[in-house]
Amino acid sequence: MATRVRSKRSAAVITGTEVIDGNEPAVKVSRVAAEGEKECKKLPSVRELVGSLEYGPAPESPAVANAWLDDHGRSFGHFIGNKWVKPEGRSTYDSFNPATGEKLASTIQGTQEDIELAVSCAREAYGKWSTLPDHVRARHMYSVARHVQKHMRLISVLESLDNGKPIRESRDCDIPIVARWLYHHSGWAQLSSAEMSGWSSLGVVAAIVPWNFPLMLLSWKVCPALAMGNTVVLKPASFTRLTALLFAEICAEAGLPPGVFNVVTGNGAFGQSLATHVDVDKVAFTGSTEVGQTLRKATAGTGKKLSLELGGKSPFIVFDSSDLDSAVEGVVDAIYFNQGQVCSAGSRLIVQEGVAEQLISKIKERMGKLRVGNSLDKCVDMGPIINASQLKSIDKYVQQAREEGAEVYQSCACIPNGSKGHFYPPTLITNVQPVSTCVQEEIFGPVLAVITFRTPKEAIKLANNTCYGLGASVWTERISLGLEVALSVKAGSCWVNCHNIFDAASGFGGYRESGFGRDGGKEGLYGYAKPSWQQRIRPTVNEEAVAKFGSNVAPRPLNPSANQEQVYSSVEGLPCIDRTLKVYIGGAQKRPDAPYARPVTSPNGSIVGQVAEGNRKDIREAVEAAHKASPGWGRRAAHNRAQIVYYIAENLELRFVEVAKRIQEMTGCDESTAHEEVQLTIQRLFHWGAYADKYGGTVQETTLYGCTVKVHEPVGVIGIACPDDNPLLAFASLFAPAVVRGNTVVVVPSEKYPLSAADLYQVFDTSDLPGGVVNIVTGSRDHLTKYLVEHQDVDAMWYFGSAEGSKFVEMRSSCNVKRTWVNYGSSREWKEAVQGQGEEFLLQATEVKNIWLPMGETFSN
Repeated sequence: MATRVRSKRSAAVITGTEVIDGNEPAVKVSRVAAEGEKECKKLPSVRELVGSLEYGPAPESPAVANAWLDDHGRSFGHFIGNKWVKPEGRSTYDSFNPATGEKLASTIQGTQEDIELAVSCAREAYGKWSTLPDHVRARHMYSVARHVQKHMRLISVLESLDNGKPIRESRDCDIPIVARWLYHHSGWAQLSSAEMSGWSSLGVVAAIVPWNFPLMLLSWKVCPALAMGNTVVLKPASFTRLTALLFAEICAEAGLPPGVFNVVTGNGAFGQSLATHVDVDKVAFTGSTEVGQTLRKATAGTGKKLSLELGGKSPFIVFDSSDLDSAVEGVVDAIYFNQGQVCSAGSRLIVQEGVAEQLISKIKERMGKLRVGNSLDKCVDMGPIINASQLKSIDKYVQQAREEGAEVYQSCACIPNGSKGHFYPPTLITNVQPVSTCVQEEIFGPVLAVITFRTPKEAIKLANNTCYGLGASVWTERISLGLEVALSVKAGSCWVNCHNIFDAASGFGGYRESGFGRDGGKEGLYGYAKPSWQQRIRPTVNEEAVAKFGSNVAPRPLNPSANQEQVYSSVEGLPCIDRTLKVYIGGAQKRPDAPYARPVTSPNGSIVGQVAEGNRKDIREAVEAAHKASPGWGRRAAHNRAQIVYYIAENLELRFVEVAKRIQEMTGCDESTAHEEVQLTIQRLFHWGAYADKYGGTVQETTLYGCTVKVHEPVGVIGIACPDDNPLLAFASLFAPAVVRGNTVVVVPSEKYPLSAADLYQVFDTSDLPGGVVNIVTGSRDHLTKYLVEHQDVDAMWYFGSAEGSKFVEMRSSCNVKRTWVNYGSSREWKEAVQGQGEEFLLQATEVKNIWLPMGETFSN
């Protein structure tokens, strides 16, 4: 058992309000002169305090929060159109204080009728809100920020009562971040027309937020949505609804127009009903990966925009060159902050062998100094777990670790005696393997698993040995090592010598099964906007076609006898030599797995040529080749990638007439149209070549004393299914932005007119393009798409085909939460620059990583 001593993070404070320790009875210290002396005699003397170093009480009074609850009779309905709405006949859900088990209030469980009311109200408000001048929207958001600051103490106390997090964290972290988000996005509202030129609002946003940061994550969704001119219907988590309702009331007080922000309460099924409502244009979700996958399936094929911020298993990498004492405090912030109920919690300690024993000893000592107790005690480091179910889940993982042979250390002396709260001790698990359950699965509690490494390469491999990619931190005094490792770890946020730092100017979000999209920064605005030329697509989908998607029957022979020119060449009447183009994998032309060929015919039915009929095995080999090429291509200098794309354009121009003639033969267009397409393709390649070294990122202006660097990283391996329109131009418009930004691709060219893409094999071979960067598999677009989107090692899928195919792609992408870009069966004008080479291509081709680098050698904040 660890001994309770003074925490470095806590201060012994005696105040004149209440003394609260766990669930022990509060002792009121009256300031009334008649009772003051009597009460003060019960407190220890200064001599006694100095001798024992016991904590003094530092309570935060719940009076203001209780008064607000009482004002509403501790019974709440929805908040729709700036009014409380409490329909008859609704069942209720009770909110409890996790530290005491005390009932706080009851809220209603919404129905479909309530969703209809809220969405219609938001839709009506959208018409006016989206057309307001930028400055007017900015003033509204600024007003809300000011009112949040005025009510900051009320909000902080209510958040701690409802969620159980320590009042220090609510007061000093969560609510200031809410205000910061509002102020920052008030600025984006002011600048939206100038800084987001070419982008427009979406409409009604359904925001669904979790219970671990109820109000903070609310602001992460609401602020960018409102700044871009959208309206919002928000569903808070069942366990923590109260601060969302309070925030809605504050918005009304601040003068936000009715219907712009609405709050409805209900269970998980209610949230899915909100997300799938036909008049919702965007779903913004933070929560578990499992629920995120469910939402991805539920919204597939509807044309709704979706952003998911999901689970994590973040590595906390400590090198022998680090300041171990600082690293120990970093561990506290990484895994014991908010009781470990943080999606980016540093729950995997990856420490270099030479310092592992010393670091573990220091962590154990520090764990003994943590104080667990009532969330309103300002001396408390950790509050309760949200509820009994989550507490049980955490303990189950810990017990499983014991059964798997791990060593478990817990600082049980931290737990207040006789408490009714859902408290769990800080936990450290050693003697585990990289595949151990506690190392691989998100526990969502104050549990830290430790594994060791010898070299930086091993540390990077261990860090990336996860299906998640939300956050990571690197601890070293060697800045070159820290930066190199931060760039190598696959995570959306990488902190160097710090952890769990957030700011409105920097996007937060994940890779892989941690989701897609960003909250914060300019990068976060794009999730709440669409290209101005694009209309909201509401596709009509044939479900039978979706069920049969990807089925394919191999092509059969076509009798060319009707046109003898297809059989005989012009050379002395000799028969033509058959030339069936193969698939292009790993920089070489290869025979397809199945011995089938697909004839390509002209509009009049004559055979123009034949291409290989690819299948699942060909896709598998192409993905392997792309993965093999990915590390080297991604690390190449951007200038070198640009030169290769320019070289492709140069060699394409050498074959201008030949390529144009092929387009004529396949599509039946006239010569001038074919020449125009080839010329535009060359221009398009130059356009994307120019962006190879001009979209690398920027420095974010956060509140950190140091540098926050935004890096645009490659997504990885991208599958691309091309349309039949403008077969050469569309092919180049899609593969080029992907490869210039460091991705490798597996491309399915136009099913109907594949020869233009297949003719580029030799162009690639003569343009110094490394093998595996571009892989081309011809055949049935939908058949090959099925295997691409279901492949676990494909990081993103771009599909330009039918509405049914778009739904299938989005639905099946949930298997590993890969990013998707689909057209919902709607065509685009590839010849127009705004549609064929817009900024959205770069956004789809990159992942945003923010690297946080604090300073402090010479000056300090």
